[in-house]
Amino acid sequence: MGDYNWQALYPDMVQWRRHLHQHPELSYQEHQTMAFVAERLRSFGVETQDGVGDTGVIGIIKGSLPGKTVALRADMDALPIQDEKDCEYASQVPGVMHACGHDGHTSGLLAVARYFSENREMLHGEVRLIFQPGEEVCPGGALKMIEAGALNGVDAIYGVHLWTPFAAGTLASAPGPVMASTDEFFINITGKGGHGGIPHVTVDSLLIGAQLVVQLQSIISRNVNPLNPAVLTVGTFQSGTAQNIIAENCRITGTVRTFDEETRTLIRKRIEEVSQQLCALNGAEVDIEYMMGYPTLVNHAGETERFFRVAKEMFGQEQVFQTPPMMPAEDFAYYVQKVPGCFIFVGAGNQELGAVYPHHHARFDIDESAMLSAARILAAMAEDFLNQPETE
Repeated sequence: MGDYNWQALYPDMVQWRRHLHQHPELSYQEHQTMAFVAERLRSFGVETQDGVGDTGVIGIIKGSLPGKTVALRADMDALPIQDEKDCEYASQVPGVMHACGHDGHTSGLLAVARYFSENREMLHGEVRLIFQPGEEVCPGGALKMIEAGALNGVDAIYGVHLWTPFAAGTLASAPGPVMASTDEFFINITGKGGHGGIPHVTVDSLLIGAQLVVQLQSIISRNVNPLNPAVLTVGTFQSGTAQNIIAENCRITGTVRTFDEETRTLIRKRIEEVSQQLCALNGAEVDIEYMMGYPTLVNHAGETERFFRVAKEMFGQEQVFQTPPMMPAEDFAYYVQKVPGCFIFVGAGNQELGAVYPHHHARFDIDESAMLSAARILAAMAEDFLNQPETE
């Protein structure tokens, strides 16, 4: 199937992506997106299941030849961000936009669906297309898709992320841990409020909170092995109501990113210990909510080797490289906990087109040609896996 005219699919990809970009939907609310995807899959003659994991879609393409089953995944949800781009396809939904490229992921996988549907007489085994909701918000739509049976009988899985920090035309991945785990903490300190001029009869939650922020920042530098990457970020600090009132309450929230479970567990333990001990020492009460989010995304060595071989043959040696691990998180991690797989970054940045803004930015956009690269590498990975000898 190497002579397939992918370029002929590109105008449709752009049309699909721009429609989705104009009509974004938040996590777990992807009802119109689900209907859009399901309608197109059925028009391609693809066996389609919608309403999977609430708002997910699965497409099943069975080849004429016997073989294994490979899954390909795209996420569909948008973010609660106001689109500030000045273009004809800007979001038409106030306060909601595709600021992470999921519209491009969905459109690219739709093109893959058409490709395999048109070539199923030459296809070994089965290609399963997973259009997943809710990647942006924990606990993540991947878990719901897995619970609904999306991976039943699957032998391998691949996914892509259009990535503006990398130039369009490039592709990257890495074996082992490639994206961090992500956890969140919420600390509520309760002291004893009072008059700003009579501090000795109060318990100042704001002062305790300020001390706690400093103590939390020392966890990485003094408790974690410096050879193990980790991030602890305090994102919000809320306390006080007036300049002459000692605050009774203080709320601190933040995130933790790591690449191994031992470090992840250690940081949680230290956050809880430091918070409890500091508040007890100062006569305040503390309530700690710690939410364990997505695990570390660990690419399988064999499937990552497959990516580098296939991608270099298709795009050229100079366009394919190994990326260092990244601190953002992805619930694709749950899929590769269950079956072998590889997560691939497809460059989507282009200075000339203004596709230079970071993900989750109000002016985020992509070089749409990246969708073509994404579709081609997903299809090629699936074919290479399905065409391998049964003994491999």
